[in-house]
Amino acid sequence: MSEKPRMQVRYEDTIRKAMVEKNGYKNPHQIPRLEKITLNMGVGQAIGDKKILDLAYEAMTEIAGQKPVTTLARKSIANFRLREGMPIGCMVTIRRQRMYEFMDRLVSIVLPRVRDFRGINRKAFDGRGNYTLGLTELLVFPELNPDKFTRPQGMNITIVTSAKTNDEARELLTLFGMPFKAEKKASGAA
Repeated sequence: MSEKPRMQVRYEDTIRKAMVEKNGYKNPHQIPRLEKITLNMGVGQAIGDKKILDLAYEAMTEIAGQKPVTTLARKSIANFRLREGMPIGCMVTIRRQRMYEFMDRLVSIVLPRVRDFRGINRKAFDGRGNYTLGLTELLVFPELNPDKFTRPQGMNITIVTSAKTNDEARELLTLFGMPFKAEKKASGAA
């Protein structure tokens, strides 16, 4: 078997210990961990041109390292010329070693390449310890050839953790190296 990803080793060796020290977990199964990362790309222009969806599918395959599934429209919307069952996007769920490798690339390569990057939002948690962030441009991923993928296309990345609260999940992701924006200091009454 291949060697463990760097982020997985970091989680097992340092992050778990730091979480136990701070929160005093009695059972090793209480310690929050990454469960999966879901990448989702909605391609609205796919209604008019199927090639756009094919290009998005290819980009998603290169980014995730595995084949995505095509997502279909659930409802018909006449104003958008959309019929139920039409392909309008693609998504992929990454688990285990690929998940840790993707997390490593996201934190160390992709997010620093985002233009005018000042950190990611601290509050984009869903209340159950899952974090979602949106990227407006796919070309921040170094594996994509900018000559081939010329259309601006965005994607959503959801990081699912086993944490019970947003604070536990934020702490876990911070230990993984997620560059959250600094907390705003409460200013005095004006």
